[in-house]
Amino acid sequence: MRDESVDMKIKIGVMGSAAEAAISVTAQAIALGQALAGRDVLLLTGATTGLVFQVGKTAKDAGVFHTGISPASSQSEHVERYKLPLDGCDLLIFTGFGLKGRNVVLVRSCDIAIFVAGSIGSLNEFTIAYDEGKIIGCLTGTGGVADEAVYLQEKFSKETTSRVIADADPVRLVDACMRKLKAVGTAC
Repeated sequence: MRDESVDMKIKIGVMGSAAEAAISVTAQAIALGQALAGRDVLLLTGATTGLVFQVGKTAKDAGVFHTGISPASSQSEHVERYKLPLDGCDLLIFTGFGLKGRNVVLVRSCDIAIFVAGSIGSLNEFTIAYDEGKIIGCLTGTGGVADEAVYLQEKFSKETTSRVIADADPVRLVDACMRKLKAVGTAC
C-alpha cells in the first residue's frame, strides 16, 4: 500500500515513432521535451531512436530525469541486437523481455502515456495503456497513432477508465494530462 504522506513524482512515458521525421514533426518532439522541463516529473521511454529519442534527450538536457526501458537483457544486446542508443537517458533498465514485453513494463510504469506519431509498436503501447486505464496524451499533427488514437477509441470503444486527450500544442497537452491525472487521482 502506498504511503499517501510521501509525494511521488509523476511518471510520464513518451511513446511513438522511433524513426526520423520531417523537420516540423521533429520540432514538435523537441517542443514536447521542453514542455516536460521545469516540471517535477520523471520521464520514461523505450530507450529508442527517432522522435522518442528527441523528446528524451531534450527533456534530459533540460534537467528531467529520463529512464529508458530497454527490450534487451544487457547493454551489449541493447546496442548490437536492437541497435539502440546508450545516450539520452540517465538510467537504462534492461528488461530482457523483447519489444512487446518491454512495452508492457514501460506502460505499466507510467502514470501518463504520451504519444508522438508512432506505428505498429506504438499501437501496441496505446492498447496496453487504454486497457490499463491510463491517462493518454496524443500530440496531434505528428501522424500515426498520435493522430488516429481518438478515432480508434471511438471506433472500438471498450469500457475502460482510460482518458484520451489530444492536442497539437505540447504544453497544453502536458498540462491537460497532468490536470486529468490530478482529477482522477490514479498516480502509481
